[in-house]
Amino acid sequence: MDIEAFYDADPRRRASEEVSFGRDWFDADGVRWELNWVADTGELYLMREPSEPVEMDALGDSYIQDLPLSELGVRILGVLDGRDRVHEVLAGWQDAMAGAGGLDWVAERVAAAG
Repeated sequence: MDIEAFYDADPRRRASEEVSFGRDWFDADGVRWELNWVADTGELYLMREPSEPVEMDALGDSYIQDLPLSELGVRILGVLDGRDRVHEVLAGWQDAMAGAGGLDWVAERVAAAG
């Protein structure tokens, strides 16, 4: 689902505080993902962030276009109740994000947390 459908599906999501766990998670195809936790629902989700299209004008200057919201796909990984719990499960996320296989690390941590 895209980010708008995600927020529309549960009104608590749009109004809730969110905690970010980094915007530079990359999958095997080099696609960037952002990892967030929604306080009011406990949902930990990934948002796909494809590269913004770049256009060049007649003078050779480049401009980054805004992505349509429909391009921002969301994948819910699980529910972690409470701020302390999500921080416990994701302890070390900064190092994992910087390394290869970071998204697998997140999935394994969430699965192990039940």
